[in-house]
Amino acid sequence: MELTITAKIKIHPTLAQVELLKETVSAYRESCNFVSAMVFESHQLSQATLHKATYHDLRSTYHLRSQMAQSVLKTVIAKYKTNQSNDVDWSLVVFKKPQYDLVFNRDYSLTKDLFSVNTLSGRIKVPFETKGMEPYFDGTWKFGTAKLVYKHGKWFLHIPITKDITQVKDDAINQVVGVDLGINFVATSYDSQGKTTFFKGRHIKHKRAKYKQTRKELQQKQTPSARRRLLQMGQRENRWMQDMNHCISKALVDQYGEETLFTLENLTGIRQATEKVRIKDRYQTVSWSFYDLRQKLEYKSLMNQSKVIAVDPKYTSQTCPTCGHTEKANRNKKKHIFCCRTCGYTSNDDRIGAINLQRKGIEYIAGGTPQA
Repeated sequence: MELTITAKIKIHPTLAQVELLKETVSAYRESCNFVSAMVFESHQLSQATLHKATYHDLRSTYHLRSQMAQSVLKTVIAKYKTNQSNDVDWSLVVFKKPQYDLVFNRDYSLTKDLFSVNTLSGRIKVPFETKGMEPYFDGTWKFGTAKLVYKHGKWFLHIPITKDITQVKDDAINQVVGVDLGINFVATSYDSQGKTTFFKGRHIKHKRAKYKQTRKELQQKQTPSARRRLLQMGQRENRWMQDMNHCISKALVDQYGEETLFTLENLTGIRQATEKVRIKDRYQTVSWSFYDLRQKLEYKSLMNQSKVIAVDPKYTSQTCPTCGHTEKANRNKKKHIFCCRTCGYTSNDDRIGAINLQRKGIEYIAGGTPQA
């Protein structure tokens, strides 16, 4: 199985190199807008046709090198095709952010110490932060077309890296872990040894409540500066939440090691389910990034010779793991307590969900439960 992830690294150019990079990304952006205007008017998405119409101008007017000119065409065409696939009405695509798409071994190359990149004035070699990048230089990873990004006065390189990974087979699984996702506890895991681990989420819940309140206050102002702050705050909250999901997924993979089957709930359609939730509580349920956490756990598990499946979540928090009795009244959502009306078994409701998910994982290994 082919796994592709994006490595985001920070580079440290000198002041002279910064000027060269700014000049290059500016020319690249202007070139993209030049080609975009031509595509918008002609509705032409053939690279060969656009090459004949724009190549001379890209080289002489914008002073792009040959490979840069080809990359500009690919960048613009890809953007228009993406809009078409998303059923977006035909409209002019405007490139606002400074960026530069780099073809590996043509526009850029990497060693363990330096990032070599092509500019309008020739090649420059820039040091970068190598922490965390060491595993990707073992010869088994392939580097793809990267993106040079300038953001908040800093330079970053986003590189897609690909590796062929042999997926662990079901008969090689030696441990099954049920993982219940929630709000008060972001994740609750139950393993084959009967041990439960809680990943607390109250601090996340409180911080997101503050974001929500600030967002409400800014929306009421209806000023340009308030709208800019809303955008910045949304991006900041998204980055923070993604970092939390990275930490939790990494902790799960590190804790249980190789040849582990993680069983999660398939939470597709959770937005429709929130119609039954009180309006004041819908924001937390709808905006919680369960799917992002699942995706991060999936690729980290794949890299660690483990596996993730998603199963039907029905009754996982209402079924007694001792006697099997299923009833909505078994669970007290407000107190987060499960108490079986038949046998009296009592525990945390998220833990009950994790136990039932772990059992569904065991059934899957035995061939009795398909993925949802």
